[in-house]
Amino acid sequence: MIKINNLGENNSVINNFISELRNVDVQNDRLRFRKNLERLGELFAYEISKTLNYKTETIVTPLGSIDMNIIAEQPVLATILRAGLPMHQGFLNIFDQADNCFIAAHRKYDKNENYDVNVEYYSSANINNKTLIIIDPMLSTGVSLVKCINDLLNEDMKPKEIHIVNVLASREGVEYLQRNFNNTNITLWVGAIDEELTAKAYIVPGLGDAGDLAYGKKE
Repeated sequence: MIKINNLGENNSVINNFISELRNVDVQNDRLRFRKNLERLGELFAYEISKTLNYKTETIVTPLGSIDMNIIAEQPVLATILRAGLPMHQGFLNIFDQADNCFIAAHRKYDKNENYDVNVEYYSSANINNKTLIIIDPMLSTGVSLVKCINDLLNEDMKPKEIHIVNVLASREGVEYLQRNFNNTNITLWVGAIDEELTAKAYIVPGLGDAGDLAYGKKE
């Protein structure tokens, strides 16, 4: 079973930033929207850092030396374009020596509003036996995310653990992840879980289209 950490359940500044992402009177300021995603990336990264493996190193200072526990190995940061980019920067601000992975995926609709998920390309560092953090602000149906993960994972690319980070998730999307990765070492980190999805897979109450709000509407 996937472990779920809902950081929005406890009072913290995380909820301030999420409220601004949701708020129709604030979210149309693109700079502020991207900055709030970046801030949330930093906060999620800090929380995940507590779960990583550490090693002890002797640090020499101008006046002596001290043994300190530091991260044993930097994680690999994977982002689904384009909405994930601001959060990715937030993670890089914390894990500043991390290797990276970028995935381009989109929904392709037919005339009946049914859709398939197309993964156009991915560019990835080696994730074998590494801690992989997958960053995507919105988890709606979960179909896109599951396909992206399955495309990454093959016989030569098996991370030792996976952390999935979403600012907002739908209940349906969380359940879809659980059905598809029941026996995988995955931890899901979310800021909130909303209960509804529209027919076009928008989360309700949600915040709208994160990619459009961050970078403008697609043609």
